[in-house]
Amino acid sequence: MHRPRIIIAGLNGGTGKTITSLGTTRAWVRKGLSIKPFKKGPDYIDAKWLGLAALKPATNLDPYLLSDEMLRALFRTSIAPHDGALIEGNRGLYDGKDLTGTCSTAELARILETPVILAMDCTKMTRTAAAIVSGIINFEEGVRIAGVILNRTANDRHRSILRQTIEHYTGVPVLGALPKLRQNPIPERHMGLISDQEYDPENDPLDTVADLIADNCDVDAMWQAACSAAPVPEAPELWAMMPVAEPAQPPVRIGYVRDAALWFYYEENLQALRHAGAELVELSLLSPDPWPDLDALYLGGGFPETLARRIADNAGIRTHVKELAESGLPIYAECGGFMVLSRSLVYKGTEYPMTGVFPVSTHLCERPQGLGYIDATVTLDNPYHPAGSIIKGHEFHYSKCVVDEGATPAFSLQMDRGFGMGADRDGLIYKNVFASYTHLFALGEPHWAVNLVQAARKRRAARA
Repeated sequence: MHRPRIIIAGLNGGTGKTITSLGTTRAWVRKGLSIKPFKKGPDYIDAKWLGLAALKPATNLDPYLLSDEMLRALFRTSIAPHDGALIEGNRGLYDGKDLTGTCSTAELARILETPVILAMDCTKMTRTAAAIVSGIINFEEGVRIAGVILNRTANDRHRSILRQTIEHYTGVPVLGALPKLRQNPIPERHMGLISDQEYDPENDPLDTVADLIADNCDVDAMWQAACSAAPVPEAPELWAMMPVAEPAQPPVRIGYVRDAALWFYYEENLQALRHAGAELVELSLLSPDPWPDLDALYLGGGFPETLARRIADNAGIRTHVKELAESGLPIYAECGGFMVLSRSLVYKGTEYPMTGVFPVSTHLCERPQGLGYIDATVTLDNPYHPAGSIIKGHEFHYSKCVVDEGATPAFSLQMDRGFGMGADRDGLIYKNVFASYTHLFALGEPHWAVNLVQAARKRRAARA
């Protein structure tokens, strides 16, 4: 199977790869191409915007959370129905988690045999840009730089010198040159780009970004670079690699909150639950509408702090969640979902009541309180992760967990890497509720979806 594909990578964060990725994706779509978007690394917000640009959901590709075989299987399955793919890298091209660059964007390029276009900030730089590109193309074997996009260029003379020197000294074509922008067409906040829920669709910023790329880059040449990719690497069938929970049983009903407060979900996590035997029901913390009967509940991450007043005012649903937890309903919560299960949320000096499942409060801070990959050892029995096992995930939170005075909540995760809720702990447990700052990718922890479905079946049987 051959599918055109390209990775947009940078020298570091903030070099313009996101704008380039979004604009190129939308520009290709406007030419009538079906583009499957991907985001390298653990990211919900950029991935959501890529999905909006492509008019179809994005998929995350992470060499830390997934094995090489699973990465190839996920990529091959995801790209098959489409004309091609664009993958947005993260951080610098060769930046990984150790000396050898393990889990870098370059490693992903080798695993998927995909050429790279380098987005490069050229502020106050001319001939040195050629030296940097030369170093990039010769640093590691197996990484092919198919072109360069110059970013933050000053004027025509600046762009001309950059283009001539890079192409003369390296042989790598310059495929575009973006001017300096007075402001980002897509605003940012403390966790990166703002949520897609916070812009006016009548004035779609992605068309503005696509115009910027189309006016300043050769999008046809970029597509030809994508077409130069080798055939997509062979891989096993994706869902044949994932277990199911007693497939002969009828599906269980698992609710998940997806609204403006909580919307950080990997689509593969939801697919894994369906594959394991779940019927999923979409819910909201912001609507007063009553919830249907459930066998389990999944609360993802998001921005509950920005909707804290509405969550607090919706007392009926807050009380209902607390009653579900007390009744023994299996509930699995990640980051923002954990914040909703706390006693209160403190944001910009105001304390808002939450559901009160756990005797803790969460306080929003100006700086990240946990950022990056995590490794954690499971220290307590729970329905979702076997005691003694090691799970991998990631965290990105500006809130900190403060335990109520005199309370002794049970923590089930010992953080071997990462911060969690502080003191190297994470994973609060109460009855059948598990809540943590840790986000999991279900394809990398195949036991998770099966165990949540099995817990839901036990709940249904107990009620029957």
